[in-house]
This record gives sequence, C-alpha cells and structure tokens, in this order.
Amino acid sequence: MKNKTGNLLVWLIATAALVAADQYTKLLAVAHLKGQKPFVILDGVFELLYSENRGAAFGMLQGKQGFFFVIGAVVLLAAVFAMMRMPGWDHARYHGLKLCIILITAGALGNMIDRIAQGYVVDFFYFSLINFPIFNVADIYVTTATAMLLLMLCFYYKEEDLELFQIGRKGDLH
Repeated sequence: MKNKTGNLLVWLIATAALVAADQYTKLLAVAHLKGQKPFVILDGVFELLYSENRGAAFGMLQGKQGFFFVIGAVVLLAAVFAMMRMPGWDHARYHGLKLCIILITAGALGNMIDRIAQGYVVDFFYFSLINFPIFNVADIYVTTATAMLLLMLCFYYKEEDLELFQIGRKGDLH
C-alpha cells in the first residue's frame, strides 16, 4: 500500500504543478495576446498568436466537448490504474513511465479545464515557417510524453516489465 500511496501522491503533486504552469501560460496568452497582432519571436519561423480551439489537435472534431470530457476521464482513470500498479519510486526502471503518465495527465487536465470553463482551449504557440497548427503547453506535455512512451515501449521495456498492467493481476511485481 505504501508504494501505491507514494506513487499517487507524487502523481497528484507533479500533475497539479504542471497543470498550474499550463493554466498560467494560458492566462498570460489571454492577457497579452488576445486581440493583438502576433508577437514575433523569430520572423517567419515562430510567433505567439492567440487562438481559441474548439476542437482537438489540428482543429479536428470542432464542438465535440462531451467527447473530449469522456476521453479526459478515461485518461485520468488509466493514469490512476497505472500508478497504483507500478512499484514505488525506489524502482528506477519505471521512472520514465511514471513521468509519461504525469505529463499525459497534466496535458489532458490542462485542456479539459479550458473546455469546461470556457468551451474552448487557448492555444498560442505558432510555427509559421511550416504553418504548423497553433498549440499550447498542455499539448507539448502530451506530445512529448507520447513520443517518450513509444520509444520506451519499443526499445526499453520488455514484455515482462509490463505484465503488472494485466487486468486480474494482484498488485505490483516488486
């Protein structure tokens, strides 16, 4: 039980801190970018540009707020399940996986808060060089964690490392 409590406590604190950072950057975007011309960081390459995204990544699924809420809830439940199944912080092998779970959860919550509070997500990072869709800090969390997770699943974790996530298995392996 001690491992599970420690995992959940660290997950909660780290996730809360990352969500706070995401929300703070969005408040700054609203205060300083909304209704303004883009703030150019590197001319023709990167700028800060206020945008209200009512869809998912790249503007898909506009107006499907209920769908996004369900996805967010599933992510939270999966994160709690995973954190409760993993060994404690004294087992370094799972630190990367825990970090990915924290980042994905923080990203999902950060954008979920926006959707619930205002019906859209505030985005403000824009790579104009390649006309990349505008994004925010929560999106960076999710994208980074997903890439890390894919790399770890392909090259770091073995099948037996992940057996602890099998449904019906009691507790963690260590």
